[in-house]
Amino acid sequence: MTRHGSFDRLGAATPASPVVVSVPHGGRDYPAAMLPLLALPPGALRPLEDRHIDTLARAAWGGETVLIERTARAWIDLNRAEQERDPAIDAGADPRRQGAPSVKLRSGLGLVPRRVGGRDLWRGRLQARDVEARIASVHRPYHAALAEALAAARARFGVAVLLDLHSMPPLGPPESVARVVFGDRFGRTSAARFVATLEAVADAAGLAHALNTPYAGGHILDRHGAPPRGIHAVQVELDRRLYLDPPLDAPGPGFAAAAQLVRAMVTALADEALGSLATAAE
Repeated sequence: MTRHGSFDRLGAATPASPVVVSVPHGGRDYPAAMLPLLALPPGALRPLEDRHIDTLARAAWGGETVLIERTARAWIDLNRAEQERDPAIDAGADPRRQGAPSVKLRSGLGLVPRRVGGRDLWRGRLQARDVEARIASVHRPYHAALAEALAAARARFGVAVLLDLHSMPPLGPPESVARVVFGDRFGRTSAARFVATLEAVADAAGLAHALNTPYAGGHILDRHGAPPRGIHAVQVELDRRLYLDPPLDAPGPGFAAAAQLVRAMVTALADEALGSLATAAE
């Protein structure tokens, strides 16, 4: 593992697999500069975390390149575009450059989240230079490293597959809802065979799954998924009950099985990517 600014990178400099894993929402580091700006105690920000998804990714690691953001999503959200700045709290937001605000931005979940649990997160408006510093120090370096990792994987293997790993609050009773949701931006960011590969892994584990509903993926898929250039990107959302304890706070009894599930997904994606190249070469 190597530390790069606000994120960790697992894997050798030369990619060992065509699969690259991104973990953007598992961070639990709350910068000291954040605390006096908050209208809520830091513990109230936990619902914004994909709680311990970073711990799960580390447990599932098998040598492929993995990027894990350490900074909390409440500071800046890597799955939002730089332009998704909220004029309600961000003095540097320019609605003329943003176009129509997204549903996420209108609900308070823009580049810098504004609300959590129905409550305002910040005491007041944020200075433009402060938000721009967050972009420069956290957002841009992560995306640059992810683009570099995907380009290296494609250069070595002829194809790269991004697995953007997240977790979600339970959608309902476990016997009647999807426990895993895959997103490919409605077919725009991945060839169908990679989604089908992931669905087969979920089926083998006996887990109900859904595609693009209620989560289709966000900025990370839009920015990095480019099937015509040989880079495919799929978001995976895991029900937190699969790997956390009943309060959904710490790793629970299902943690080992969930790590095996993620490991199986990465392995299956790599096999599909390499197998499709071998077939094309015959």
